Amino acid sequence: MLITGIKSKPVYTPLSADIGGRYHLMLGMGVGAAPLLRVVAQMRTEAPSALANTRVLYVPPSGDAAQAHVAEFQNTGVAEVRTFGNAQALLAAFSALLTQALMGTRLYVAGPESFMGLGMKIALQFNLNKDEIRAEESGSLARRVHCVHCRAETEDVRTNVVQCVGCSRWLLVRDHYSRRLAAYMGVMADAEAPGELPPIQEVFA
Repeated sequence: MLITGIKSKPVYTPLSADIGGRYHLMLGMGVGAAPLLRVVAQMRTEAPSALANTRVLYVPPSGDAAQAHVAEFQNTGVAEVRTFGNAQALLAAFSALLTQALMGTRLYVAGPESFMGLGMKIALQFNLNKDEIRAEESGSLARRVHCVHCRAETEDVRTNVVQCVGCSRWLLVRDHYSRRLAAYMGVMADAEAPGELPPIQEVFA
């Protein structure tokens, strides 16, 4: 069974523009475009000059929707829109940008939680204050799971029990979340009764 009610489980709130920021950096993946476009629309109304200092890094979805989302960003008047084929490429570019980030930078992240967690992990490594980071979960609820036994990370987990990619143990996916690791904790599911697993169910669609 899942262990719920743990305080470390992130709580996300709808994105809104931080008009007090001097520079605005947006990271988006898939349907995460919608919250970011909402923030840009708010800027156009409340502080149009902020658009000149806004950069968007985005992984579009596959199919026809990709170009539509990219075009929407390009038509907003932001300073730069960069697209990437996958999250890894985007996060590498994001890390490079943060080496040049100036005081007053605000970060907005939107997309699946696993993507957001990795983005925020990088931001914290570069000493962005938590008050300077805003995030809204959009899309898949699949989790990134850290094995407490071998320390491997299993990606895109949608079930309550998953086999670790590192040590092959069957892990119970907990609600305990580590911001340092950008992952939920996975503990051996059959430690007390080897071979006896709880029913495996898709719970993170």
